[in-house]
Amino acid sequence: MELKIGTSLIVIGLFILILGVIWYFIEESGVPRLPGDILIQRDNFTFFFPVVTSILLSIALTILFNLFMRK
Repeated sequence: MELKIGTSLIVIGLFILILGVIWYFIEESGVPRLPGDILIQRDNFTFFFPVVTSILLSIALTILFNLFMRK
């Protein structure tokens, strides 16, 4: 079965939308940042890079995609 590009873009867009909503509620719930995430705060400058969160998200998505993409 061949998917068309438009259908694929809609599915990807919905997936990103769902991730955004989930991310919003996770931040609002007060889930603490993981150890290893980089946070630099200066007078009027804040830099946050979620290193450990990105690694865990990458592992979770890899497992999820491998489960669904198997033939």
